[in-house]
Amino acid sequence: MATVRKLTSLSLTTQIVIGTVLGLLVGTVVGPAIADIRILGDIFLRLIQMAVPLLIMGAVIEAIGKIELKSLGKIGVKLAVLFTATSALAGTLALSMSLFISPGQGIPAGALATADVPAAMVDMPTQTMTQVVLGFFGTNIVGSLAAGTLIHIIVFSLFFGTALSMYTAATGNTTLIDGISSFNKVLLGMLKNIMKLAPIGIFTLMCWVSGHLGLAIVIPLIRYLLTLCLILAAYYLITFTAVSAYVGVSPIKTFKKLSGSIIMAATTTSSAVTLPTLIDEVVNKLGVSRKISNTVNPLAITLNADGQAMFTAAGLVMMSQLFGMDLSIGTLVQMIVLGTLATFGIIAVPGGALVALAALMPQFGIPIEGIAIIAGVDWFRGMITTPANITGDGLIAMAVAKGENEFYREVYDGVLTAEEAAEKYAATGGKVVPV
Repeated sequence: MATVRKLTSLSLTTQIVIGTVLGLLVGTVVGPAIADIRILGDIFLRLIQMAVPLLIMGAVIEAIGKIELKSLGKIGVKLAVLFTATSALAGTLALSMSLFISPGQGIPAGALATADVPAAMVDMPTQTMTQVVLGFFGTNIVGSLAAGTLIHIIVFSLFFGTALSMYTAATGNTTLIDGISSFNKVLLGMLKNIMKLAPIGIFTLMCWVSGHLGLAIVIPLIRYLLTLCLILAAYYLITFTAVSAYVGVSPIKTFKKLSGSIIMAATTTSSAVTLPTLIDEVVNKLGVSRKISNTVNPLAITLNADGQAMFTAAGLVMMSQLFGMDLSIGTLVQMIVLGTLATFGIIAVPGGALVALAALMPQFGIPIEGIAIIAGVDWFRGMITTPANITGDGLIAMAVAKGENEFYREVYDGVLTAEEAAEKYAATGGKVVPV
């Protein structure tokens, strides 16, 4: 009994890691005979699937609905473009590099075959690009919710959230947005309870996987983590170089100034926990005005998750390779789009990255049971991809500040403090007036 209490006092991540290791060992020792234990894992996965469509719909509507579109004005347009562009860049890099490195290959063909492969969202190989784009838009949101078609749900939520923001601003009536926010909190509570079953679910699923494959599954996991490291390096090279060139500063110096946030994000694997450190470095080291920082960073922590887009794209490719599936161009395009949009508003969900991936896999006919394979190394994955969330937010704040003439080079160069710069430019509304 004392041992059970000690185990339940551990963090959920630690419990999942323990469940994965035990499942790997037990499945390897027992072999295929343990396959029937998988039913517990399947129940866990179905519980998650049951909540995800409504959860993503509510999260996106709340995130967009709470934005004051009129007050954001020109900055809002810039943020929408930059959030989408950086997340799409992260997803594209992850997808292309994963296809090139093929972390999921090496498992014997058919070893992970399952009789219950969910139907793909559309018949991808026969789709033209026009049909792929048209497939983003549904005709019946109730039917899309019932089918769990995420792209239709997300598009509807974006339009609904925008209309809700406009309605709230015009009438001052917050009843609906408050109700949606409360509904989301209840769903989050429900999901937190379901996620408590994750160690057991992952243990039984890993028993099934290792019962068929033994320790051979470890090699793809190592390749998967190394692939993510290379993806992060490529993402950093492009984003730090591009933004630093636009602002007119050194990318190496900018990277050093964000090093505290990078370390905090890697060690805590939490963007929310790292937010105070990021705001401090953005204002006091990067030279972004506090007004721009206070506008950009709270929105970015909810709506911009480059690391999560990176993870979902790489995870989808790896899973498809493990199950021996071929990917068409149409499928790849939808993976990037869905991987980008599915990150909106879901970052605060417990185990949000795994939940988003689990929701996306059936859209492409990938058996959801595969989530168990990478769940055990998800903490290590978080160490690699979470810093991309944070640095993406910081670099966007820097780029917006430059465009709005609220980038203080004296602060960046260490000549003035943020407070001194704010006082110096107070007469111009915080703007640096070009000479």
